[in-house]
Amino acid sequence: MSKNIDWSNLGFGYIQTDKRFVSNYKDGAWDDGIITDDATVTISECAGVLQYAQTCFEGLKAYTTEDGHVVCFRPDLNAQRMADTCRRLEMPVYPEDKWVEAIVKTVEANIDWVPPYGSGATLYIRPYMFGSNPVIGVKPADEYQFRAFCTPVGPYFKGGAKPIVIRVSDFDRAAPNGTGHIKAGLNYAMSLHAIVDAHNKGYSENLYLDPATRTKVEETGGANFIFITKDGKLVTPKSDSILPSITRRSLMIVAEKYLGMEVEHREVYLDELKDFAECGLCGTAAVISPVGKIDDHGTEICFPSGMNEMGPITKKLYDTLTGIQMGRIEAPEGWIKVIK
Repeated sequence: MSKNIDWSNLGFGYIQTDKRFVSNYKDGAWDDGIITDDATVTISECAGVLQYAQTCFEGLKAYTTEDGHVVCFRPDLNAQRMADTCRRLEMPVYPEDKWVEAIVKTVEANIDWVPPYGSGATLYIRPYMFGSNPVIGVKPADEYQFRAFCTPVGPYFKGGAKPIVIRVSDFDRAAPNGTGHIKAGLNYAMSLHAIVDAHNKGYSENLYLDPATRTKVEETGGANFIFITKDGKLVTPKSDSILPSITRRSLMIVAEKYLGMEVEHREVYLDELKDFAECGLCGTAAVISPVGKIDDHGTEICFPSGMNEMGPITKKLYDTLTGIQMGRIEAPEGWIKVIK
């Protein structure tokens, strides 16, 4: 029985649901994991996560499709990305097949919290892992906890996706050979000052440049860029310090296979932004946030798509991908994991 919630007025915040999945790593092995009612985490005051920020996370959604199924979108890619993150942070990999199983179990245990089709709301799932045993010398922890909880969230854009204004940031998001390509908690901690500063100055987001030359576009604090050229090509920035967004990778396939567009995944230079017709930020939460204007230290780069609505090609990409997710358009094989 679905929860009695005003789904269309939900914000993007945490609401505690009934159950969560917990598995512990000890003596070199993961236990089988359990579904539990307990939403609290109990760890040592000296836990590795508290001393040296040894933690990582993922984000994905479950939602109700047009024909009433509850599904997840490409969870295998989240599992793979967390495995890559764990290897980089010297954390044990939670087996990818078991990872997807844990997500399925978590959603099944909270099935009444999955918003109905057409409400615009979704069930956001947050899997994460952290070092749990005492660590005082600088080294990886020996014990870890992997958890997954979920929370219902409202539509990212209430009243439609209005184009945002972003700025070229003076801060670097990642070091040239650092951790920009993985979903480590520490990447987000160091981006907080930059985003608060941007918001205080009236901007919605930061555009981060490559840390080595500061001439190439990388990403924002939590999303990859997509650009549309004046002749209708999709261009996405390529860099070793960009997080490989699952939404962005999916949009590239949608553009080519569904919309017949030419797709370029390449280095994008700051000085070519003025030549693009449309710009968007893509990620799990919003799918695509349209960008109307970029402020480069007082020089405004205004996209022809304007400040009133999403550009026409970006809109087509958005409608096609959300159509696939919601079951209105047939999905490529393996994209939709049916839970119920």
